[in-house]
Amino acid sequence: MASMKQLAIIGSTASGKSALALDLAERCNAYILSIDSLSIYRDIDIASAKPSVQELLLTKHFGIDRLNPDENASVVTFIDEYKRACEHALSDGKNLIIVGGSSFYLKSMIEGLSNIPEYSQETIVKTQEIMTDLIAAHQMLCTVDPQIMEKITSGDTYRIEKMMLLYLETGMAPSAWFKEHPPLPIITDCPILDLKIDREVLRQKIALRTDLMIRSGLIDEVASLERLYGRVPNSMKAIGIVETLAYLDGKITKTELQELISTHTAQLAKRQQTFNAHQFSLTASAEADILRPMALTLLKQS
Repeated sequence: MASMKQLAIIGSTASGKSALALDLAERCNAYILSIDSLSIYRDIDIASAKPSVQELLLTKHFGIDRLNPDENASVVTFIDEYKRACEHALSDGKNLIIVGGSSFYLKSMIEGLSNIPEYSQETIVKTQEIMTDLIAAHQMLCTVDPQIMEKITSGDTYRIEKMMLLYLETGMAPSAWFKEHPPLPIITDCPILDLKIDREVLRQKIALRTDLMIRSGLIDEVASLERLYGRVPNSMKAIGIVETLAYLDGKITKTELQELISTHTAQLAKRQQTFNAHQFSLTASAEADILRPMALTLLKQS
């Protein structure tokens, strides 16, 4: 079986990561794994700035159109996609390029996750009963494990439920369980390239992309998503979708819709840049013209 080389390209939204990854994939015999919190969903095409049908046909992609919008993506979702991508890349003699703005998932896979036991039906039912009173559930866990609950607020339903399941299944404080079952890295030997872009250029690209999204049918897409899935799913709270819902409610004008999406996207980009700068051991952080030849070298076949 052929060996596989891999690298990750991170960077803020609208920085040009996908275009760079597509170029490299064609030149370096590689598949692409998208790590993006919206592209993972079917039917969310315009709001996610998902690669076009033509681009998806050029290079095999993973991590795209894998869940329905009323399902919840998690790091486990992307671990499964990474394993699937590796399996295909290895069997097909391909390299792998990991790319996306949701670099929290990449960090989680590099650091690894602790082994979590399978939950019995009894544990699941009991957890559901306890979770009907979220405040009481939070207080219960604070008594059991003040160390781990220090960083979990009383309104964090998702994490409270996860900690409750683990506690009820194992009878151990979650922090004790994690200490006995340290995380094992999922991704190893993966250079990380941080794509930089001039702030003013990024601002202009965000504005242009927002305008194109609206002209391409964003409003109709969100209206259709609401009819199919309602407003409760996490996917319906994403930038681009939540503002469009406000427009559909008559709360903002179309001009305000465009301005709000651009503003919120720029704010997200700033948060992404800060996260990437502080959370990764980067191989390089530079603009595309500098990263491209470096990436070509890293992906060159042995």
